Amino acid sequence: MSTTTVIILLIIGLVAGLLSGMIGIGGGIVIVPALVYFLAMDQHMAQGTSLAMMLLPVGILGVMNYYKGGAVDYKAAILLAIPFVLGSYFGSKFTLAIDAPTVKKIFGGVMMVVAIKMMFFDK
Repeated sequence: MSTTTVIILLIIGLVAGLLSGMIGIGGGIVIVPALVYFLAMDQHMAQGTSLAMMLLPVGILGVMNYYKGGAVDYKAAILLAIPFVLGSYFGSKFTLAIDAPTVKKIFGGVMMVVAIKMMFFDK
């Protein structure tokens, strides 16, 4: 791995961590597109790498700050985590059976729908 690649990965991780701590986003919305566009990974590799990064407790320090501020609902987090694990397993199986350009289009479409909803139809 080149020094430039290492620096790009560190910057992507820092930006994703900052945005995760600030507004709860990171993996899918920041890391996946950054890996695709800055490191030329295909969509499958970027998504798999992003999920691998999340295996470790990468958000532990952010969670500790939110917990100290009284802003963590552990029951909700557990209820989100259990089906997330199952969904991640089956979603990855399904997605690996689809070609990368189609996955990229699906990913972009989901991001557009979410962005439009948040910008124009949020209360």
